[in-house]
Amino acid sequence: MKLDKPNKLRIGLAVAVLIILARLFVIQIVDESYKTDASNNSMVYSIIYPPRGIIDDRNGKILVGNKIAYDLLVTPKEVEAFDTLALCKALGIEPAFVREKMQEYYRNRRRIGYQSVVMLKQLTPERYMKFAEIAYMFPGFRGQARSIREYPYNAGGNLLGYVSEVDAGFLKSHEGYSAGDYAGKTGIEATCEEYLKGEKGYNIYLRNSHNKIESRYRDGEMDKEAVPGKDITTAIDAELQHYGQMLMQNKVGSLVAIEPATGEILTLVSSPGIDVEMLADIGSHYNEILANPYKPMFNRAVQSAYPPGSVFKLVNGLIGLQERVFTPRTEYPCHMGYQFGRNRLGCHDHRSPLDFEESIMMSCNAYYCYVFRGILENPEYGSVSEALDVWHEYVRSFGFGRKLGSDFPSELGGFIPDSEYYDKVYGKGRWKATNVISLSIGQGEIGCTPLHLANLCATIANRGYYYIPHLIKDSGDITIDPKYKERQYTMVDTTWFPEVIEGMYRAVNSGYNSGGTATIAAVKGLDICGKTGTAQNPRGDDNSVFICFAPKDDPKIAVAAYVENGSFGARWAAPIASLLVEKYLKGEISRPALEQRILEGNLLDKVKTD
Repeated sequence: MKLDKPNKLRIGLAVAVLIILARLFVIQIVDESYKTDASNNSMVYSIIYPPRGIIDDRNGKILVGNKIAYDLLVTPKEVEAFDTLALCKALGIEPAFVREKMQEYYRNRRRIGYQSVVMLKQLTPERYMKFAEIAYMFPGFRGQARSIREYPYNAGGNLLGYVSEVDAGFLKSHEGYSAGDYAGKTGIEATCEEYLKGEKGYNIYLRNSHNKIESRYRDGEMDKEAVPGKDITTAIDAELQHYGQMLMQNKVGSLVAIEPATGEILTLVSSPGIDVEMLADIGSHYNEILANPYKPMFNRAVQSAYPPGSVFKLVNGLIGLQERVFTPRTEYPCHMGYQFGRNRLGCHDHRSPLDFEESIMMSCNAYYCYVFRGILENPEYGSVSEALDVWHEYVRSFGFGRKLGSDFPSELGGFIPDSEYYDKVYGKGRWKATNVISLSIGQGEIGCTPLHLANLCATIANRGYYYIPHLIKDSGDITIDPKYKERQYTMVDTTWFPEVIEGMYRAVNSGYNSGGTATIAAVKGLDICGKTGTAQNPRGDDNSVFICFAPKDDPKIAVAAYVENGSFGARWAAPIASLLVEKYLKGEISRPALEQRILEGNLLDKVKTD
């Protein structure tokens, strides 16, 4: 039987009606999500904030834990006339503050609607209990528990980072957050935010026609429990980190220690830094921190592009050996410096000529001028420009001139110049090796971070490779990126590194009379290998630089110390680094007088802060 057009239309409409009715049935009867939507004015959602994950050091000591605090919430539409003075006495606040807040809520009543807003943040349990005892007197006011951070060890605010309330910019770029939530903004807190944050829960309450909360929705069946954040284990040694901060107190610079066998960062100090006591309530200290002329928020360990100074001679020496422009037995003269044309690159007084190991031991500038010219004027290449680009690639293979890829936020890549850079400065084909000779001793346009220098030291300790430095270890159900477990080889053959190591050993352990520049770093039985550096500073005294590792044949720790305006490397950086090594390997200090001099040393007045 054939249906006419009107009947087809009626059947079509009937089917559409049935679909709509079925959908309404699902929405109203079956699917509870529509009933429990947060915008439903008959329901009140009480958010349960999860505790953030705990941050441990490598030995299981808690670096960052949690304690309970309370936010005081107000639901303006539920507020009745109340005793302002009684409320203020319980909370320890001024009446003017309460009046101002209530006026603000009244002005914004349409936007606020039935929502609850935070009047006071992070009340201590003691303070909140005083309110809780008389809370019945204040309809519309209630407390909301949340955990805030506490710090058993003073392990460095720059390293740990801080947690603060998210702002509009953060909400735009991060999903899953709402106004009132907190998130890690810097340091490890930011690096590990995805693990530490946990997942919010909530309790749902019903509101009656008079806007009074009367019961739990479905006896709590639709409530959601909060999921605590995951605990993480760092590579940091809490005791060593704290000791490193003591050594760097009243000095500007950085101290970084790495375990060569893994690339794990044992210590990362930026000085001056943020005291951990400021972190839990960073908001109240923020302006004070910003006003500090020494910029404690600035993490010099990963963000300062310093000239490396003489420690960079090790890199040039290794490149020269690999390129066969000299041998470990090659001797070069030095007569208080290196003469080229009418110019002179000076050096300190020492015996002459020297071979390669002696050049490291005595930190001879002239030796590396000869080596660097040999690299750039190598007849294997068609021009100095081409040779510089080959040198550039060698240097990058040590991790310089780029971000190392650590798991610490805001890492700086530094700068290593290439031929294109000097073509812009001098003009293409209009520069030669002597124009860039300062690169031979780690000066000129080279910029690197203390993390780069510590990584260089770990690379030498490993005889030619490194693991990308990192702060977080595998733990529980957290697995770090496999890249942190892969060896990163330099372009220099591993057979050349023992020559450098022997020179570094002699620099520390040959005795002052032999000409070693780092004898102050010697510790009996530790076989420390080190290299001093004095980096020119246009803003005052030279910067003091030192890298070292120990023991020589079974390296457990590699350290870079960088002290702004600290004069020559052996003055401040070498003793600081060697004390850190001794503390780590022996657990105690055998040179109390040296330790006292470093702890009491104050170089802040030497640093220009404008």
